[in-house]
Amino acid sequence: MNFEPSASLLQRVAALTAFMADHVEPQEAEFRAQIESAKNRFSTPPLVQQLKLKAQEAGLWNLFKPIAHGGELTNLEYAHLAEIMGRVWWAPEVFNCNAPDTGNMETLMLYGTDSQKERWLTPLLAGEIRSGFCMTEPDVASSDATNVRCAITADDDDYLINGTKWYTTGGMRDTCELLIVMGKSDPGNPNRHAQQSMILVPKYTEGVRIDRHVTTFGYDDAPFGEATITFDNVRVPKENLLLGEGRGFEIAQGRLGPGRIHHCMRLVGAANRALELMLERVETRTTFGKKLSEHQSVREDIAKSWCEIEQARLLTLKAADTIDRHGAKSAWALISAIKIVAPSMAQTVIDRSIQVHGGAGLTTDFPLAELFNYARQIRFADGPDQVHMMALGRKLVKQYHAHV
Repeated sequence: MNFEPSASLLQRVAALTAFMADHVEPQEAEFRAQIESAKNRFSTPPLVQQLKLKAQEAGLWNLFKPIAHGGELTNLEYAHLAEIMGRVWWAPEVFNCNAPDTGNMETLMLYGTDSQKERWLTPLLAGEIRSGFCMTEPDVASSDATNVRCAITADDDDYLINGTKWYTTGGMRDTCELLIVMGKSDPGNPNRHAQQSMILVPKYTEGVRIDRHVTTFGYDDAPFGEATITFDNVRVPKENLLLGEGRGFEIAQGRLGPGRIHHCMRLVGAANRALELMLERVETRTTFGKKLSEHQSVREDIAKSWCEIEQARLLTLKAADTIDRHGAKSAWALISAIKIVAPSMAQTVIDRSIQVHGGAGLTTDFPLAELFNYARQIRFADGPDQVHMMALGRKLVKQYHAHV
């Protein structure tokens, strides 16, 4: 792996770093103020719209786009930029690089028909609409995705969709127009991983009902929102099916490899910002006649945090490089490893920073509480810790005994 960034990547890193420092981080309080004063908390704040135009003018738009589909950056190169965006939890949308839209766009690039791409991918790439991904369900343990009960039933030239999903990130958004839904199209198939399909559902189709938004630690993640959505005899044409019946897991695996790189590098960025805030705070507060930075326990927390961030960063960059060189299938162990390591690392480092900030760390005076909320969410998203540990451990044991 070559750790030396190219000159062109260094230029992008510098440009994105400056954009975040000049235009995004100074606007965090204004972002919250616009959300709180909006008639609809799930509408795009004017501030974000303005920043999106600035980002496009600066050439910092759709940076995630794979080279195979017209992009300019490898997974390894984009990983450096995802880290910078992760410093502010809502910043990726400014650059049209936010989840779940990036994953949905990559899904359409990989598996969509020409007409599906024209209808949905084009406006998503332009940032004109938003989308949601409907997989998790409230009534089953969705860590085992074969449990999903949402039914996709053939009916002449259409499919009927019935079921309830929740934690549909972006589903509350007033500009969310597309939902990618995973459900069971062949529940009797003896192959449990061939029972599921994915289908495109326009959000405003008759029978799609937004029941409520789900808060996490009291945060509603506005303007994105985590929607609970009921599908009540929702009828869509068969041409909306992605790739074919029974290929839902295949699609899920195709979209998750790069997506996990994005999430993990954003978390590295969030943790690094928490460390920077910690380093600032310890020089401005004194206890028992010493600056916080002079207390041994604080120095240990700073040292451990730096080490853990660096370890997670290097592991994630290695995973990204392996995907670039050999494909996501060959990078399975590293992808599982970063998903185990990065969210927990970020949660731990951010928690230490909160502790150093005292009660202020729990407030919106600092971004730490929201970053902690984000890190805790990602310990579930794209597969919970336990699933990745189980799968990685099982494969490593099998791999070892196959060679002894």
